[in-house]
Amino acid sequence: MADVFRGNNLTRVDDRNRLKLPAEFKRLVDEKCGPGAKFYITSMDGKRALLYPLAEWDLRDEAVSNLPSMDPTRQKFQKYTAYYGAPAEMDNQGRLLLPSPLRESAQLTGEVVVLGMRGTLEPGFLEVTNHELFKAEMLAEPFTNEDLAKLAAMKV
Repeated sequence: MADVFRGNNLTRVDDRNRLKLPAEFKRLVDEKCGPGAKFYITSMDGKRALLYPLAEWDLRDEAVSNLPSMDPTRQKFQKYTAYYGAPAEMDNQGRLLLPSPLRESAQLTGEVVVLGMRGTLEPGFLEVTNHELFKAEMLAEPFTNEDLAKLAAMKV
């Protein structure tokens, strides 16, 4: 399989509200998107930041735009992603400025966890969440037997 974002890495949001991409994720961004890579940073729940390389974001945004303009899901998606969202350009040190409403809502300060997620394009996209809140969320929503049965039924 080609190089895609995978796994998790701990990193920090600095005092200037910039997220420093972990080295392995920065390497992939440099390879796949080039220096000065552009991202769209947003959220659909205000609990976590989604960092999309611009080409990946454009595909998702276009797909949603194909829904009728009055479709409630389209309207909700566009409102949330506009409210929490902002374009960002990665600097030479792999830092991205997080949008203020999202940073505050998701409590993205200090130590955060960055998760690599599979997307439509390589390298995919990243999810960033407050590390302590993420661990609490996992404890509150563990894998169930139903989840395991669904995974077991998949064809590999």
